[in-house]
Amino acid sequence: MPKPSFVMPENWRRPSLVTLGLLLIAGLTAAMPAVARGSDSPDGSDSANNADNVAVTAGADKGPVGWETYRSLSGMARLRPGEQVKQFSSFDRTGGNDDGFNGTYSCLRHEPGGECVIAEAHGAGEISSMWFTYAADSVAAIGGITVELDGRVVLQGSLQDIVDGRKGAPFVWPLVGNSADTMGGSVIKVPMPYTNSMRITTQNNPHFYHVTYRQFADARGVHTFDPSDRALDVLARLRGYGIRDPKPPAPGTSTQDSGVALAPGASLSLPVTGGARQLTRLELRLPQVSAAPAVYDDGRAFGPGRSEFTAAIAPGNEGVRVTRRYDAGIGNQRASLAVDGRQAGEWAPGAAAPGTWADQTIEIPASMTAGRSSLRLTNTFVSSDVDFNEFRYEIHSRIGGQWVRTDVMDVGPNHVSDEAVHGYRITGGTWAGLRWFRYPVPADRVAASAAVLAGLRLRITFDGRTTVDAPVGEFFGSGLGKYASRTLLHSIDTTEDGAFTSWWPMPYAREATVELVNGSGVAIGDGRLGVTSAPDPSVVDGLRSGALGYFHATGRRGDTVDGQDWSFLNTSGRGLFYGVTTTMRGHIPPGPVSQLNYLEGDERMYPDGSASPAMYGTGSEDFYESGWYFQDARDGAVEGVPYAMPQAGMVGHETAADGCQYVCLGAYRLMIADAVPFGDGVEFDIEHGDRSSMPAEYSSTAYWYGQADPSLRSGDTVDLADDGSRATHGYSAEGETRTTLTSTFEGKGDRTPVTGGVTYATGTIRFTAKTDPGNRGLRLRRTSDQALPFQQANVYVDDRLVGEWYQPLGNAFSRWLEDAFDVPAWATAGKQAVQVRIEPIGGAPSWSSARYTIYSQVGAAAPPAD
Repeated sequence: MPKPSFVMPENWRRPSLVTLGLLLIAGLTAAMPAVARGSDSPDGSDSANNADNVAVTAGADKGPVGWETYRSLSGMARLRPGEQVKQFSSFDRTGGNDDGFNGTYSCLRHEPGGECVIAEAHGAGEISSMWFTYAADSVAAIGGITVELDGRVVLQGSLQDIVDGRKGAPFVWPLVGNSADTMGGSVIKVPMPYTNSMRITTQNNPHFYHVTYRQFADARGVHTFDPSDRALDVLARLRGYGIRDPKPPAPGTSTQDSGVALAPGASLSLPVTGGARQLTRLELRLPQVSAAPAVYDDGRAFGPGRSEFTAAIAPGNEGVRVTRRYDAGIGNQRASLAVDGRQAGEWAPGAAAPGTWADQTIEIPASMTAGRSSLRLTNTFVSSDVDFNEFRYEIHSRIGGQWVRTDVMDVGPNHVSDEAVHGYRITGGTWAGLRWFRYPVPADRVAASAAVLAGLRLRITFDGRTTVDAPVGEFFGSGLGKYASRTLLHSIDTTEDGAFTSWWPMPYAREATVELVNGSGVAIGDGRLGVTSAPDPSVVDGLRSGALGYFHATGRRGDTVDGQDWSFLNTSGRGLFYGVTTTMRGHIPPGPVSQLNYLEGDERMYPDGSASPAMYGTGSEDFYESGWYFQDARDGAVEGVPYAMPQAGMVGHETAADGCQYVCLGAYRLMIADAVPFGDGVEFDIEHGDRSSMPAEYSSTAYWYGQADPSLRSGDTVDLADDGSRATHGYSAEGETRTTLTSTFEGKGDRTPVTGGVTYATGTIRFTAKTDPGNRGLRLRRTSDQALPFQQANVYVDDRLVGEWYQPLGNAFSRWLEDAFDVPAWATAGKQAVQVRIEPIGGAPSWSSARYTIYSQVGAAAPPAD
């Protein structure tokens, strides 16, 4: 009798003055002083390889590779059917919560010298992101790290030194970050491509880690990472995160704006200039919305002495204002402010107001700032009841009558990298540390502001499709209230009348409409909406062919369900997932369980209907690239402390106040180099506590590009437990053993046993499969038994070697695995069928398989409707 088949379970215009200002500061990054840009040379001349106006890709089937990932952000809408994103991590293979505490699952294997191999891949690809935590304030115990690409060591040294930036560019902030930068984690965000192989080892067991990497169908257009390229232009761009548009200037840019005055239930619709264009910037100002009052911040103080730093401004400014956040509990603070040695103003004293924050602003006249791109600001102590303290400086340039933020200087021991970039110096220091205070904002205004940010929705329609539908607060980076948010692609300025800004590129072929819908129950007045776009004829063919996706922002909110993961995104079609802003409102009362226990949840990403997650994380704060419940281990081990990096951060923390019943957090994660491509849908989920057991209300806004029709089309399936299927496909395998396996898949299926036939072969495997003759390459998905790791085989299509299928993963608990191998178009295009030959490599475990599904990469089903 035939073996049982594999069966999945069922539960399986008008131009404005603001426009002129934006044009004036478009070249601000290039004009910044060397110290503010982070150049390694005094004049910044070592910023070679600046490709701001060139979007170089490695081929139509894969996205930009290496530094082009950050140099060609205008092309973020280009989809990536010829690549996969995968992850190695220390997640608990049993499905429990031992994700690194004991280091049980942290090493794939050990080298003869005892080193821990944490990641290994064969074929072409790119290491896109690494995250670690060990102690909340250090990864020194991990020891050294070695990254080998194509047989050559490209990075080696103490992991702590590397994340501290001691290796030098490009391994400097913010492409690396330590536990002060991230509140408990450490990151390496340098994209490192390779053509044949990669391996990462650590001297000691790292306990908690993620290594996210891209896997390409071939090496076309891929060049091995060169650590001597310091990529200073990329560093300069990233260091302007949340302040400046990271995309190259677009020719023909124009801005349309409108006043915003909306009664409850009313809406505003702003049609954007028609034709083939890209939206390049959205700016929303809501003066009635107050900044959230509860703020954690770190800072410094000095007595007789001074502090100084360099700030970037717009050369075309009509004056500059400097806003200082300070601890108002220290009364009568007075200091003079000088600009390049010239007296510009004085920080006025105020009576002590213990337990509160306060802001002071000094306006500097245009006579001292016009035509300048930077200022050296010096604060000199005059008098105080105790000392003069400083926590954060916001720099705005007046452009066309509007204040536009051009720099942020964050002071304190958690921001030493930011201080260094700005050339910050302090003399006569008396204190440094973390504080939590409130701004004195009336409770009714706080409630009304939070209601507006949650209830006012942004909707954008492109070519007849509404693809953006999200609350404005969360869309721009904060779902709890108006908290300061600084990411690479959107920001919230919390100073008076500060702007909500987005720089996501949004292509459309014919028309676009931006809409605000007031579902807040609060009347909105005196607001302003600006929409900036630029012509781009190239997007028409890209959107029609499916090579480009429409920008989406998918917002959802609701109570979590016990045992069911929270879904950031569950969609069909083709696309590219770039990240999420999340608001977590815990429902855990004070008691024996930590009120932050919902952070024990792991993220899991399932591409293209896969039963196995291609990404499996180790905890919610780990996903947001922090650690230990966002802990500031340097100042009392305080948990839930906000931080901001270009691609990850935590923006707000509320406890039993301001509309939060227990403990609420807001966080974001952008995935630029590690964006997740999908050809036939994606499910990206996160647990709320271990096994999604903690009660909470979650909301999230996912950022992605996509089209409704899939780019992967299932054409054939070879079921190895079905003798008829084996015969139909001419299947044969040398040294084959057939048996039945009952086990589970990792992730959401790890409590649902699946029974199916499975085979193990030591010799050549052959079968023939049908394909779409119009294919642009194939994807072979294998269902297998991963009880034994390091399965390895060469793959041939019609007797041509197309690559090595290497699977180092193993799991003796959830043994079922679905993994995929991409075949390049040059081996399959125009063919209705192919013969696949799989040659297990000697010394590797037997090649396991239960089923092969063959997908064809295809183009769009139809062009956008006229």
